[in-house]
Amino acid sequence: MTPADCFAKLPKLLADDTDLLRRGRWLSVECRVDIGSEPFHLTLKDGSLATLDRGPRLMRSTVFTIRGSDEAWRHHWRRMPEPGWHDLFALTKRGAASMEGDLRPLLQNLQYFKDLLALPRRLPEAN
Repeated sequence: MTPADCFAKLPKLLADDTDLLRRGRWLSVECRVDIGSEPFHLTLKDGSLATLDRGPRLMRSTVFTIRGSDEAWRHHWRRMPEPGWHDLFALTKRGAASMEGDLRPLLQNLQYFKDLLALPRRLPEAN
């Protein structure tokens, strides 16, 4: 299974995490997460994932974008990631990921986004 296929399971993973939904209840934002060369557009509404659109969308507006290579996400989503692969900022420091746009909503809800983007670790496919 590709990293993009794993990330496509995010709506179910988030719906099952009541604590994360509660912590994000004040967050509403549109953002983009690139898993390798495949973009995903997320619409978060009160902490819930209202929509997850896979693939490119012309002229789609987003507040910020997080991009990571397939390798970065594969390592990040291991059950126990190695140092340097365990955190969004570690991925950017190593050059395997980048963040751009208005990062204010990301930083104001940093733990929410870190936990959201780590949800695929719960999949059986994670090492």
